[in-house]
Amino acid sequence: MISLLFISFIVFLFISLPIAVCLGFASLVALYLKGIPLITVAQSVFESLDSFALMAVPFFILAGNLMQTGGMSRRLINLANVLVGWFRGGLGSVAVLTSMFFATISGSSSATTAAVGSTLIPAMENKGYPKNFATATCAASGELGVIIPPSIPMVVYGLVANVSVGSLFLGGFIPGIMIGLSLILVIIIVARVKGFDVVNRTNKRQWLKDLWKAFLDSALALLMPFIILGGIYKGWFTPTEASVIAVVYGFVIGMFVYREIKWKDLMPIFSRSILATAVIMMIVGYASIFGYILTVEEVPQRLGKAIAEFSDNPIVFLLLVNIFLFVAGTIMEALITIIIVAPILAPIAIQFGIDPVHFGIIMVVNVAIGMLTPPVAVNLVVACQIAKLKMSQLTRPVLLYLGILTLDVLIISYVPILSTWLPSFM
Repeated sequence: MISLLFISFIVFLFISLPIAVCLGFASLVALYLKGIPLITVAQSVFESLDSFALMAVPFFILAGNLMQTGGMSRRLINLANVLVGWFRGGLGSVAVLTSMFFATISGSSSATTAAVGSTLIPAMENKGYPKNFATATCAASGELGVIIPPSIPMVVYGLVANVSVGSLFLGGFIPGIMIGLSLILVIIIVARVKGFDVVNRTNKRQWLKDLWKAFLDSALALLMPFIILGGIYKGWFTPTEASVIAVVYGFVIGMFVYREIKWKDLMPIFSRSILATAVIMMIVGYASIFGYILTVEEVPQRLGKAIAEFSDNPIVFLLLVNIFLFVAGTIMEALITIIIVAPILAPIAIQFGIDPVHFGIIMVVNVAIGMLTPPVAVNLVVACQIAKLKMSQLTRPVLLYLGILTLDVLIISYVPILSTWLPSFM
């Protein structure tokens, strides 16, 4: 049954069906030929979607769209530009720093890539950056949208692996900052070696004035993550309730304070949010029946036994997990990977003595890297659409970023305190 399931999935994927449809059809074929009643599909799908925690997904998506239209992303870009735009490689660093800011309010990598890339790819090109390098930079920094909390993949991982979402959010901060700084370092080195991004320096007094002005202009945008994440960690509300507060905050600030959201903008905002939510929910629902079949066929137990027979060393286990997730990320979307793989690998990780929060961060960082690895490569697709480039034109700069990201994920895997130190205070 398992071989039939995966063969069907690969065939449907090969004929370019949407990934959610591939999961659903492959599951239907396997269940039908196995003689299992097809009512199981409907039961499993609706059961997987009947979750209070999962309600956070559509609200975080809506909040991100409200903030992008409401002018928050533009103000964050301006602040980042004043902070780091004064040195060579600074504008590329602005893309990363803005992604880090925007990640604290969006929860989505594609939304972060779109918000940052639409402004900074043309700006970087005008500053002398090669267009393919500028595009790859925005795509790579966009992955911080799911590593720095709030994060939709973290919500889904917490749901399927039964781990505290609040702890996962805290665990993502230090790895996210480390990855952001490593990307900035790469940009600075490349800019110096290649000699692009000529800087127009200002005196210190003028810089401080510009910084203060940019900070005041973006203060309300910067305040939001403190309200949302602070409320979660103080126990004032759950992550799901926090997502609703994010929507209300983004609407009020964008509509009545910044006044950049008009009544006519609401319908397009809602339409984009509904479409993105529908895609994610279809993936979650159909992936659940896919995972149900794997569970019925005892795939987790078999895989755990095989890994234990191969090695009882947690270092080797984590290396195998990273290799597997890297390969999986090239052919599967992030949420699908988490929904299918997390219930299988998380219990095995616990048997090896690995903290479930630490393992969750490893998984989220790996699936984030998958957003840069073709053929799926969600971030590359978004960035290429903005820049009007083919994915093949980004090969060299993407490989450069994948190299540093691979080093980052190994550090995060083998230095667990990076992921567990902040959650230990909860």
